[in-house]
Amino acid sequence: MHLKSQESPVTEKSYTRADWQGGYQSLTQEFDYWIDDIEGQIPRELEGTLFRNGPGLLDVNGQFLHHPFDGDGMISKITFTNGRAHFRNRFVRTTGYLAEQKAGKILYRGTFGTQKPGGWRVNIFDFKLKNIANTNVIYWGGKLLALWEASEAYCLDPYTLETLGNEYFNGALSAGEAFAAHPRLQRNCEQDGGEPRLVNFSIKPGLSTTITIFELNLAGEIVRQQAHKVPDFCFIHDFVITPNYCIFFQNPVTFNPIPFALGIRAAGECIKFQPNQPTKIIIIPRFPKEGQEEIKFLETQSGFVFHHVNAFEVGEEVLIDSICYQDLPEVEPKSDFRQVDFEASSPGQLWRFYLNLKNGTVQRELIDSRCCEFPSIDPANVGHPYRYLYIGAAHAESGNAPLQALLKIDLHSGEKQFWSAAPRGFVGEPIFVPRPDSEKEDDGWVLALVYNAAHHRSDLVILDASDFSKGTIARLHLKHHIPYGLHGSFTSEVFGEI
Repeated sequence: MHLKSQESPVTEKSYTRADWQGGYQSLTQEFDYWIDDIEGQIPRELEGTLFRNGPGLLDVNGQFLHHPFDGDGMISKITFTNGRAHFRNRFVRTTGYLAEQKAGKILYRGTFGTQKPGGWRVNIFDFKLKNIANTNVIYWGGKLLALWEASEAYCLDPYTLETLGNEYFNGALSAGEAFAAHPRLQRNCEQDGGEPRLVNFSIKPGLSTTITIFELNLAGEIVRQQAHKVPDFCFIHDFVITPNYCIFFQNPVTFNPIPFALGIRAAGECIKFQPNQPTKIIIIPRFPKEGQEEIKFLETQSGFVFHHVNAFEVGEEVLIDSICYQDLPEVEPKSDFRQVDFEASSPGQLWRFYLNLKNGTVQRELIDSRCCEFPSIDPANVGHPYRYLYIGAAHAESGNAPLQALLKIDLHSGEKQFWSAAPRGFVGEPIFVPRPDSEKEDDGWVLALVYNAAHHRSDLVILDASDFSKGTIARLHLKHHIPYGLHGSFTSEVFGEI
Protein backbone atom coordinates (compact mmCIF):
# COMPACT_ATOMS: atom_id res chain seq x y z
CA MET A 1 0.00 0.00 0.00
CA HIS A 2 1.24 3.45 -0.90
CA LEU A 3 1.31 5.95 1.98
CA LYS A 4 1.52 9.68 1.44
CA SER A 5 2.27 11.56 4.63
CA GLN A 6 2.62 15.03 6.05
CA GLU A 7 4.18 14.49 9.44
CA SER A 8 5.95 16.51 12.10
CA PRO A 9 9.13 15.05 13.55
CA VAL A 10 8.33 13.42 16.86
CA THR A 11 10.06 11.59 19.64
CA GLU A 12 9.57 7.85 20.11
CA LYS A 13 6.29 8.52 21.91
CA SER A 14 4.27 11.05 19.93
CA TYR A 15 2.60 12.76 22.91
CA THR A 16 2.82 13.47 26.61
CA ARG A 17 -0.09 12.85 28.91
CA ALA A 18 0.25 16.38 30.33
CA ASP A 19 -0.23 17.87 26.84
CA TRP A 20 -3.26 15.66 26.18
CA GLN A 21 -4.82 16.56 29.54
CA GLY A 22 -4.93 20.25 28.59
CA GLY A 23 -7.82 19.60 26.22
CA TYR A 24 -9.95 18.39 29.14
CA GLN A 25 -10.23 21.73 30.89
CA SER A 26 -13.62 23.44 31.04
CA LEU A 27 -14.36 26.41 28.80
CA THR A 28 -16.77 28.60 30.76
CA GLN A 29 -16.74 31.66 28.50
CA GLU A 30 -18.99 32.14 25.46
CA PHE A 31 -17.39 33.90 22.49
CA ASP A 32 -18.53 35.74 19.36
CA TYR A 33 -15.80 37.03 16.98
CA TRP A 34 -14.34 37.00 13.48
CA ILE A 35 -11.32 34.71 13.22
CA ASP A 36 -8.45 36.94 12.09
CA ASP A 37 -5.41 34.85 13.09
CA ILE A 38 -5.13 32.59 10.03
CA GLU A 39 -2.23 30.77 8.38
CA GLY A 40 -2.87 30.15 4.69
CA GLN A 41 -6.12 31.08 3.01
CA ILE A 42 -9.73 29.94 3.43
CA PRO A 43 -11.03 28.63 0.06
CA ARG A 44 -13.52 31.11 -1.42
CA GLU A 45 -15.76 28.22 -2.48
CA LEU A 46 -16.08 27.02 1.12
CA GLU A 47 -19.41 28.56 2.11
CA GLY A 48 -21.57 27.31 4.95
CA THR A 49 -21.56 26.56 8.65
CA LEU A 50 -19.64 23.99 10.69
CA PHE A 51 -21.38 22.98 13.92
CA ARG A 52 -19.62 21.01 16.66
CA ASN A 53 -20.92 19.58 19.95
CA GLY A 54 -19.20 18.17 23.00
CA PRO A 55 -18.85 18.54 26.77
CA GLY A 56 -17.84 22.15 27.45
CA LEU A 57 -17.75 21.75 31.22
CA LEU A 58 -15.65 19.08 32.92
CA ASP A 59 -16.54 20.44 36.35
CA VAL A 60 -19.35 22.34 38.03
CA ASN A 61 -17.92 25.19 40.08
CA GLY A 62 -14.78 23.19 40.84
CA GLN A 63 -16.56 19.88 41.51
CA PHE A 64 -15.03 17.59 38.88
CA LEU A 65 -17.09 15.21 36.78
CA HIS A 66 -16.09 11.58 36.91
CA HIS A 67 -16.26 11.14 33.15
CA PRO A 68 -16.10 13.66 30.27
CA PHE A 69 -19.23 12.19 28.66
CA ASP A 70 -21.17 13.58 31.65
CA GLY A 71 -20.26 17.18 30.73
CA ASP A 72 -22.81 19.78 29.63
CA GLY A 73 -23.16 20.20 25.87
CA MET A 74 -21.52 23.22 24.27
CA ILE A 75 -22.15 24.08 20.62
CA SER A 76 -19.36 25.67 18.58
CA LYS A 77 -20.20 27.29 15.25
CA ILE A 78 -17.77 28.39 12.56
CA THR A 79 -19.41 30.21 9.66
CA PHE A 80 -17.56 30.47 6.34
CA THR A 81 -18.52 33.27 3.98
CA ASN A 82 -16.63 35.33 1.40
CA GLY A 83 -13.29 33.78 2.35
CA ARG A 84 -13.72 34.69 6.04
CA ALA A 85 -14.73 32.76 9.16
CA HIS A 86 -16.75 33.73 12.23
CA PHE A 87 -16.77 31.84 15.56
CA ARG A 88 -19.49 31.57 18.17
CA ASN A 89 -20.07 29.14 21.04
CA ARG A 90 -22.88 28.71 23.53
CA PHE A 91 -23.90 26.14 26.10
CA VAL A 92 -27.16 24.33 25.53
CA ARG A 93 -29.44 25.75 28.23
CA THR A 94 -30.87 22.42 29.33
CA THR A 95 -32.98 22.26 32.48
CA GLY A 96 -30.11 20.55 34.30
CA TYR A 97 -27.46 23.01 33.12
CA LEU A 98 -29.49 26.00 34.32
CA ALA A 99 -30.23 24.38 37.69
CA GLU A 100 -26.60 23.44 38.38
CA GLN A 101 -25.25 26.82 37.28
CA LYS A 102 -27.70 28.54 39.61
CA ALA A 103 -26.86 26.21 42.51
CA GLY A 104 -23.12 26.25 41.81
CA LYS A 105 -22.81 22.52 42.43
CA ILE A 106 -23.57 19.09 40.99
CA LEU A 107 -27.26 18.26 41.40
CA TYR A 108 -27.62 15.22 39.12
CA ARG A 109 -26.09 11.80 38.72
CA GLY A 110 -24.26 11.32 35.43
CA THR A 111 -24.65 8.30 33.18
CA PHE A 112 -20.92 7.53 33.05
CA GLY A 113 -19.85 7.86 36.66
CA THR A 114 -20.56 11.29 38.11
CA GLN A 115 -22.41 11.08 41.42
CA LYS A 116 -23.97 13.79 43.55
CA PRO A 117 -21.52 14.71 46.33
CA GLY A 118 -22.37 13.00 49.61
CA GLY A 119 -21.94 9.31 48.88
CA TRP A 120 -24.51 6.60 48.38
CA ARG A 121 -26.97 8.10 50.88
CA VAL A 122 -27.79 11.02 48.57
CA ASN A 123 -27.67 8.93 45.38
CA ILE A 124 -29.71 5.91 46.45
CA PHE A 125 -32.89 5.37 44.38
CA ASP A 126 -32.27 8.57 42.42
CA PHE A 127 -32.84 7.50 38.81
CA LYS A 128 -33.14 11.00 37.37
CA LEU A 129 -30.39 11.66 34.83
CA LYS A 130 -29.62 15.08 33.36
CA ASN A 131 -30.18 15.56 29.63
CA ILE A 132 -26.80 17.06 28.75
CA ALA A 133 -27.39 17.48 24.98
CA ASN A 134 -23.65 17.01 24.40
CA THR A 135 -23.16 14.39 21.67
CA ASN A 136 -24.10 15.69 18.23
CA VAL A 137 -25.60 18.68 16.45
CA ILE A 138 -27.40 18.60 13.09
CA TYR A 139 -29.36 21.00 10.92
CA TRP A 140 -32.46 19.31 9.50
CA GLY A 141 -35.95 20.40 8.59
CA GLY A 142 -35.05 24.06 9.12
CA LYS A 143 -34.04 23.36 12.73
CA LEU A 144 -30.72 23.09 14.54
CA LEU A 145 -30.86 20.13 16.95
CA ALA A 146 -28.51 19.27 19.82
CA LEU A 147 -28.66 15.51 20.43
CA TRP A 148 -28.00 13.18 23.36
CA GLU A 149 -29.10 9.60 22.86
CA ALA A 150 -30.87 9.04 26.17
CA SER A 151 -33.45 11.82 25.86
CA GLU A 152 -35.20 14.28 23.56
CA ALA A 153 -33.42 16.74 21.28
CA TYR A 154 -32.96 20.42 22.07
CA CYS A 155 -33.78 22.97 19.36
CA LEU A 156 -31.41 25.94 18.93
CA ASP A 157 -31.37 29.16 16.94
CA PRO A 158 -28.81 28.45 14.16
CA TYR A 159 -27.66 32.10 14.12
CA THR A 160 -27.32 32.88 17.84
CA LEU A 161 -27.22 29.30 19.25
CA GLU A 162 -29.88 30.37 21.75
CA THR A 163 -31.72 27.39 23.27
CA LEU A 164 -35.34 27.39 22.11
CA GLY A 165 -36.59 24.30 23.97
CA ASN A 166 -37.14 20.60 23.42
CA GLU A 167 -38.09 19.28 19.98
CA TYR A 168 -40.93 16.75 19.75
CA PHE A 169 -41.41 16.70 15.95
CA ASN A 170 -45.00 17.91 15.85
CA GLY A 171 -46.02 15.73 18.78
CA ALA A 172 -44.69 12.48 17.30
CA LEU A 173 -42.39 12.09 20.32
CA SER A 174 -43.46 12.44 23.94
CA ALA A 175 -41.58 14.12 26.80
CA GLY A 176 -38.54 12.09 27.83
CA GLU A 177 -38.65 9.87 24.75
CA ALA A 178 -35.17 9.39 23.36
CA PHE A 179 -33.98 10.58 19.97
CA ALA A 180 -30.49 9.13 19.42
CA ALA A 181 -27.34 11.11 18.65
CA HIS A 182 -26.34 9.30 15.43
CA PRO A 183 -28.95 9.95 12.76
CA ARG A 184 -28.15 8.88 9.21
CA LEU A 185 -29.02 11.21 6.34
CA GLN A 186 -30.07 9.55 3.09
CA ARG A 187 -29.83 11.92 0.13
CA ASN A 188 -32.25 10.04 -2.13
CA CYS A 189 -34.85 7.64 -0.77
CA GLU A 190 -36.13 5.67 -3.76
CA GLN A 191 -39.28 4.54 -1.96
CA ASP A 192 -40.15 8.21 -1.38
CA GLY A 193 -39.59 9.41 -4.92
CA GLY A 194 -35.96 10.35 -4.37
CA GLU A 195 -36.73 12.65 -1.42
CA PRO A 196 -34.08 13.05 1.34
CA ARG A 197 -34.69 11.24 4.62
CA LEU A 198 -33.23 11.47 8.09
CA VAL A 199 -33.25 8.04 9.77
CA ASN A 200 -32.76 7.78 13.52
CA PHE A 201 -33.60 5.49 16.42
CA SER A 202 -34.19 5.29 20.14
CA ILE A 203 -33.38 2.56 22.65
CA LYS A 204 -35.43 1.51 25.68
CA PRO A 205 -33.09 -0.94 27.42
CA GLY A 206 -34.06 -3.55 29.97
CA LEU A 207 -34.16 -7.36 30.29
CA SER A 208 -35.35 -7.02 26.70
CA THR A 209 -34.79 -3.87 24.62
CA THR A 210 -37.16 -1.91 22.41
CA ILE A 211 -35.59 -0.33 19.32
CA THR A 212 -37.73 2.35 17.69
CA ILE A 213 -36.80 3.65 14.22
CA PHE A 214 -37.90 7.07 12.96
CA GLU A 215 -37.75 8.41 9.39
CA LEU A 216 -38.16 12.17 8.90
CA ASN A 217 -38.79 14.24 5.79
CA LEU A 218 -37.23 17.63 5.01
CA ALA A 219 -40.05 19.39 6.84
CA GLY A 220 -38.95 17.64 10.05
CA GLU A 221 -42.05 15.43 10.11
CA ILE A 222 -41.85 11.74 11.06
CA VAL A 223 -43.15 9.89 8.00
CA ARG A 224 -42.40 6.34 9.18
CA GLN A 225 -41.98 4.81 12.62
CA GLN A 226 -41.56 1.20 13.71
CA ALA A 227 -40.68 -0.44 17.02
CA HIS A 228 -39.16 -3.87 17.67
CA LYS A 229 -38.45 -5.74 20.88
CA VAL A 230 -35.15 -7.67 20.91
CA PRO A 231 -33.86 -10.06 23.58
CA ASP A 232 -31.45 -8.90 26.29
CA PHE A 233 -29.91 -5.57 27.25
CA CYS A 234 -28.65 -3.32 24.44
CA PHE A 235 -25.87 -0.75 24.64
CA ILE A 236 -26.03 0.78 21.15
CA HIS A 237 -24.59 4.19 20.29
CA ASP A 238 -24.62 4.13 16.48
CA PHE A 239 -26.19 2.25 13.57
CA VAL A 240 -26.07 2.12 9.77
CA ILE A 241 -28.62 2.22 6.99
CA THR A 242 -28.86 0.97 3.42
CA PRO A 243 -31.76 1.65 1.03
CA ASN A 244 -33.55 -1.40 2.48
CA TYR A 245 -32.26 -1.96 6.03
CA CYS A 246 -31.40 -0.46 9.41
CA ILE A 247 -28.60 -2.44 11.05
CA PHE A 248 -27.52 -2.43 14.71
CA PHE A 249 -24.59 -4.16 16.43
CA GLN A 250 -25.70 -5.50 19.82
CA ASN A 251 -22.49 -5.43 21.85
CA PRO A 252 -22.01 -8.35 24.26
CA VAL A 253 -22.55 -6.58 27.59
CA THR A 254 -24.67 -7.05 30.69
CA PHE A 255 -26.15 -4.43 33.01
CA ASN A 256 -26.51 -4.98 36.76
CA PRO A 257 -28.95 -2.33 38.04
CA ILE A 258 -28.51 -3.05 41.75
CA PRO A 259 -25.36 -0.93 42.44
CA PHE A 260 -26.95 1.89 40.43
CA ALA A 261 -30.22 1.71 42.39
CA LEU A 262 -28.35 1.65 45.71
CA GLY A 263 -26.38 4.77 44.80
CA ILE A 264 -23.04 2.95 44.84
CA ARG A 265 -22.27 3.20 41.12
CA ALA A 266 -23.43 5.22 38.15
CA ALA A 267 -25.27 3.47 35.31
CA GLY A 268 -22.22 3.31 33.02
CA GLU A 269 -20.20 1.64 35.78
CA CYS A 270 -22.73 -1.22 35.95
CA ILE A 271 -22.11 -2.33 32.36
CA LYS A 272 -19.82 -5.35 32.03
CA PHE A 273 -18.31 -6.65 28.80
CA GLN A 274 -18.82 -10.38 28.12
CA PRO A 275 -15.78 -11.56 26.08
CA ASN A 276 -17.13 -15.10 25.66
CA GLN A 277 -20.38 -13.95 24.09
CA PRO A 278 -20.76 -13.11 20.38
CA THR A 279 -21.63 -9.69 19.01
CA LYS A 280 -25.15 -9.89 17.55
CA ILE A 281 -26.08 -8.02 14.38
CA ILE A 282 -29.73 -6.94 14.18
CA ILE A 283 -31.08 -6.38 10.66
CA ILE A 284 -34.43 -4.58 10.42
CA PRO A 285 -36.12 -4.01 7.02
CA ARG A 286 -37.05 -0.36 6.46
CA PHE A 287 -39.90 -1.29 4.11
CA PRO A 288 -40.98 -4.82 5.09
CA LYS A 289 -42.80 -6.75 2.38
CA GLU A 290 -45.69 -9.05 3.12
CA GLY A 291 -44.40 -12.41 4.27
CA GLN A 292 -40.86 -11.07 4.81
CA GLU A 293 -39.08 -11.95 8.03
CA GLU A 294 -39.59 -8.95 10.30
CA ILE A 295 -36.15 -8.94 11.87
CA LYS A 296 -33.00 -11.01 11.39
CA PHE A 297 -30.20 -11.79 13.86
CA LEU A 298 -26.66 -12.75 12.82
CA GLU A 299 -23.62 -13.35 15.00
CA THR A 300 -19.93 -12.48 14.74
CA GLN A 301 -16.87 -12.58 16.98
CA SER A 302 -17.02 -10.87 20.34
CA GLY A 303 -16.02 -7.21 20.26
CA PHE A 304 -17.31 -3.72 20.93
CA VAL A 305 -18.41 -1.10 18.40
CA PHE A 306 -19.16 2.55 19.15
CA HIS A 307 -19.12 3.89 15.59
CA HIS A 308 -19.74 2.68 12.07
CA VAL A 309 -18.45 4.28 8.88
CA ASN A 310 -21.06 3.17 6.34
CA ALA A 311 -23.01 0.21 4.95
CA PHE A 312 -24.14 -0.80 1.48
CA GLU A 313 -25.76 -3.69 -0.35
CA VAL A 314 -24.11 -5.89 -2.98
CA GLY A 315 -26.48 -8.61 -4.18
CA GLU A 316 -27.38 -10.85 -1.24
CA GLU A 317 -24.71 -9.26 0.95
CA VAL A 318 -24.58 -6.19 3.14
CA LEU A 319 -21.11 -4.76 3.72
CA ILE A 320 -20.50 -2.73 6.89
CA ASP A 321 -17.34 -0.81 7.81
CA SER A 322 -16.92 -0.22 11.55
CA ILE A 323 -14.39 0.75 14.22
CA CYS A 324 -14.05 -2.28 16.49
CA TYR A 325 -12.48 -2.79 19.92
CA GLN A 326 -11.51 -6.10 21.46
CA ASP A 327 -13.51 -5.19 24.55
CA LEU A 328 -15.12 -2.30 26.42
CA PRO A 329 -12.84 -0.68 29.03
CA GLU A 330 -14.84 -0.52 32.24
CA VAL A 331 -15.37 2.78 34.06
CA GLU A 332 -14.16 2.32 37.62
CA PRO A 333 -15.70 4.37 40.47
CA LYS A 334 -12.36 5.56 41.91
CA SER A 335 -10.63 6.18 38.58
CA ASP A 336 -9.54 9.51 37.06
CA PHE A 337 -10.06 9.68 33.31
CA ARG A 338 -7.25 12.25 33.03
CA GLN A 339 -4.79 9.58 34.19
CA VAL A 340 -5.83 6.99 31.61
CA ASP A 341 -3.15 4.51 30.56
CA PHE A 342 -3.61 4.40 26.79
CA GLU A 343 -1.15 1.55 26.32
CA ALA A 344 -3.17 -0.69 28.65
CA SER A 345 -6.25 -0.68 26.39
CA SER A 346 -6.84 -2.16 22.97
CA PRO A 347 -7.14 0.33 20.10
CA GLY A 348 -10.16 0.85 17.91
CA GLN A 349 -9.40 -0.58 14.46
CA LEU A 350 -11.18 -0.43 11.12
CA TRP A 351 -12.91 -3.65 10.04
CA ARG A 352 -15.23 -4.63 7.19
CA PHE A 353 -18.09 -7.06 7.86
CA TYR A 354 -19.71 -9.11 5.09
CA LEU A 355 -23.27 -10.11 6.02
CA ASN A 356 -24.74 -12.81 3.79
CA LEU A 357 -28.47 -12.41 4.25
CA LYS A 358 -29.28 -15.57 2.32
CA ASN A 359 -27.26 -18.09 4.32
CA GLY A 360 -26.97 -16.06 7.57
CA THR A 361 -23.18 -15.97 7.76
CA VAL A 362 -20.84 -13.13 8.72
CA GLN A 363 -17.24 -12.75 7.61
CA ARG A 364 -14.90 -9.91 8.48
CA GLU A 365 -11.55 -8.52 7.44
CA LEU A 366 -9.21 -5.92 8.92
CA ILE A 367 -8.96 -2.78 6.76
CA ASP A 368 -6.49 -0.90 8.94
CA SER A 369 -4.84 -1.79 12.25
CA ARG A 370 -3.89 1.78 13.22
CA CYS A 371 -5.76 3.14 16.26
CA CYS A 372 -8.61 5.24 14.85
CA GLU A 373 -12.02 6.77 15.61
CA PHE A 374 -14.62 9.29 14.36
CA PRO A 375 -15.06 8.37 10.67
CA SER A 376 -16.44 10.69 8.00
CA ILE A 377 -17.47 10.16 4.36
CA ASP A 378 -19.06 12.09 1.53
CA PRO A 379 -22.67 12.51 2.75
CA ALA A 380 -23.96 11.68 -0.73
CA ASN A 381 -22.77 8.08 -0.27
CA VAL A 382 -24.49 7.20 3.02
CA GLY A 383 -25.98 3.73 2.57
CA HIS A 384 -24.33 3.26 -0.83
CA PRO A 385 -21.01 1.92 -2.18
CA TYR A 386 -18.21 4.40 -1.57
CA ARG A 387 -14.48 4.74 -2.06
CA TYR A 388 -12.99 7.20 0.43
CA LEU A 389 -13.19 7.64 4.16
CA TYR A 390 -11.56 10.10 6.56
CA ILE A 391 -10.89 9.33 10.19
CA GLY A 392 -9.05 10.52 13.30
CA ALA A 393 -6.00 8.36 13.99
CA ALA A 394 -3.05 7.84 16.30
CA HIS A 395 0.31 9.10 15.10
CA ALA A 396 2.00 5.70 15.55
CA GLU A 397 1.04 2.78 13.29
CA SER A 398 0.54 0.37 16.20
CA GLY A 399 -0.73 0.48 19.76
CA ASN A 400 -3.36 2.60 21.47
CA ALA A 401 -2.86 6.36 21.83
CA PRO A 402 -4.75 9.67 21.65
CA LEU A 403 -5.89 10.80 18.21
CA GLN A 404 -3.25 13.15 16.79
CA ALA A 405 -3.60 12.58 13.05
CA LEU A 406 -6.05 12.40 10.17
CA LEU A 407 -6.10 9.40 7.86
CA LYS A 408 -7.66 9.12 4.42
CA ILE A 409 -8.23 5.59 3.08
CA ASP A 410 -8.95 4.68 -0.53
CA LEU A 411 -10.98 1.47 -0.17
CA HIS A 412 -10.50 0.60 -3.86
CA SER A 413 -6.73 0.98 -4.26
CA GLY A 414 -5.69 0.62 -0.61
CA GLU A 415 -3.78 3.92 -0.77
CA LYS A 416 -3.61 5.82 2.51
CA GLN A 417 -2.86 9.49 3.08
CA PHE A 418 -1.77 10.73 6.48
CA TRP A 419 -1.55 14.15 8.13
CA SER A 420 -0.31 14.50 11.70
CA ALA A 421 -0.52 17.25 14.33
CA ALA A 422 1.95 15.45 16.64
CA PRO A 423 3.72 15.93 18.92
CA ARG A 424 1.62 18.65 20.62
CA GLY A 425 -1.62 18.57 18.62
CA PHE A 426 -4.69 16.40 19.29
CA VAL A 427 -7.44 16.03 16.72
CA GLY A 428 -11.20 15.58 16.86
CA GLU A 429 -13.67 14.18 14.35
CA PRO A 430 -12.89 15.19 10.76
CA ILE A 431 -15.78 16.43 8.63
CA PHE A 432 -15.69 15.99 4.84
CA VAL A 433 -17.23 18.94 2.96
CA PRO A 434 -17.78 18.42 -0.80
CA ARG A 435 -16.83 21.24 -3.14
CA PRO A 436 -19.96 22.79 -4.72
CA ASP A 437 -20.91 20.95 -7.94
CA SER A 438 -18.08 18.44 -7.44
CA GLU A 439 -18.21 15.23 -9.45
CA LYS A 440 -15.37 13.32 -7.77
CA GLU A 441 -16.01 11.69 -4.42
CA ASP A 442 -12.95 13.24 -2.75
CA ASP A 443 -13.27 16.69 -4.34
CA GLY A 444 -13.64 18.93 -1.31
CA TRP A 445 -12.12 19.69 2.05
CA VAL A 446 -11.61 18.01 5.40
CA LEU A 447 -12.28 20.23 8.44
CA ALA A 448 -11.07 19.28 11.91
CA LEU A 449 -10.54 20.95 15.27
CA VAL A 450 -7.04 20.44 16.66
CA TYR A 451 -6.15 21.14 20.29
CA ASN A 452 -2.72 22.84 20.35
CA ALA A 453 -1.15 22.04 23.72
CA ALA A 454 1.76 24.43 23.15
CA HIS A 455 -0.61 27.43 23.19
CA HIS A 456 -3.60 25.91 25.05
CA ARG A 457 -5.92 26.84 22.22
CA SER A 458 -7.71 25.09 19.38
CA ASP A 459 -7.15 25.47 15.66
CA LEU A 460 -9.54 24.69 12.84
CA VAL A 461 -7.51 23.03 10.09
CA ILE A 462 -8.63 22.80 6.47
CA LEU A 463 -7.08 20.07 4.29
CA ASP A 464 -7.52 19.31 0.59
CA ALA A 465 -9.55 16.10 0.75
CA SER A 466 -7.98 14.81 -2.46
CA ASP A 467 -4.36 15.28 -1.38
CA PHE A 468 -3.21 15.43 2.24
CA SER A 469 0.42 15.83 1.14
CA LYS A 470 -0.33 19.50 0.40
CA GLY A 471 -0.52 20.03 4.15
CA THR A 472 -2.97 22.53 5.62
CA ILE A 473 -4.67 24.85 3.15
CA ALA A 474 -5.58 27.03 6.11
CA ARG A 475 -5.16 26.90 9.87
CA LEU A 476 -7.54 29.12 11.81
CA HIS A 477 -6.23 29.96 15.28
CA LEU A 478 -9.02 30.42 17.80
CA LYS A 479 -8.52 32.73 20.80
CA HIS A 480 -9.07 29.88 23.25
CA HIS A 481 -9.31 26.11 23.45
CA ILE A 482 -12.41 24.01 22.85
CA PRO A 483 -12.59 20.94 25.12
CA TYR A 484 -12.37 17.67 23.23
CA GLY A 485 -15.70 17.27 21.44
CA LEU A 486 -17.74 14.44 20.07
CA HIS A 487 -19.69 14.96 16.83
CA GLY A 488 -20.72 17.67 14.45
CA SER A 489 -21.93 18.46 10.96
CA PHE A 490 -21.61 20.92 8.10
CA THR A 491 -24.40 22.63 6.22
CA SER A 492 -24.09 24.81 3.13
CA GLU A 493 -26.48 27.26 4.82
CA VAL A 494 -24.64 30.37 6.02
CA PHE A 495 -25.73 31.19 9.58
CA GLY A 496 -23.65 34.12 10.67
CA GLU A 497 -22.49 37.64 10.12
CA ILE A 498 -22.60 38.67 6.47
